Amino acid sequence: MAEKAGAYGTKASDTDFRKKWDKEEYAERARKKDDEERSRMQENEERMKQGKKPRKAPKEDLPKPTELMKRREASLELDKNLGKTMVVQNPGARGPGQPGFFCEACNRNYRDSTGYLDHINSKAHLRKLGQTTRVERSTLAQVRARIAYLREKTKEASSAKAFDFDQRLAEVKAKEDARRAEKKAQKEAQKEEARLALAKNVAVDTNDEMAMLMGFGGFGSTKK
Repeated sequence: MAEKAGAYGTKASDTDFRKKWDKEEYAERARKKDDEERSRMQENEERMKQGKKPRKAPKEDLPKPTELMKRREASLELDKNLGKTMVVQNPGARGPGQPGFFCEACNRNYRDSTGYLDHINSKAHLRKLGQTTRVERSTLAQVRARIAYLREKTKEASSAKAFDFDQRLAEVKAKEDARRAEKKAQKEAQKEEARLALAKNVAVDTNDEMAMLMGFGGFGSTKK
């Protein structure tokens, strides 16, 4: 009996494409974490007996920031997937293929732009990048260079939107002439319809008068 084949030509029971997990390694990690938590709880119990505050769980050991906060050079593209349909391979997982926004530095997913924006501006995210929450103070030369850049950019945008006034006036005049010609044509058509209707009525009245002069009063029955 032939074995069933999968969609990609492999055996239906073939699961080699799945990620392999080292059970012993993760079991050792879990055991180590439980031991640390147990020792912390015992220490906190002793500290509470002495009237001291309990010790909190240790945070992730991040490197000390060495740079000031930098301005983002690229756009965040918060609306890049707006109105699009995405096929999710593994719902509930973590990674760049999931719906929403993904932070590569922190390996975290966010369902909406608000949460993602709050995260990338947070102290924890900046610590991951090696930056502090303080902004570098700009020098006078940098301010002048930025103003010159913005002026040049505004000038380019204004020149791009500039248009030929003569051409614009010609287009307006052409539209106005076309509107007048259309209105004139409608009036001529109405006059022609009225003339034809009047001519038809005159022709009917003339035929009735000629019939009466010739003695034809009508073609109705004489029976009473």
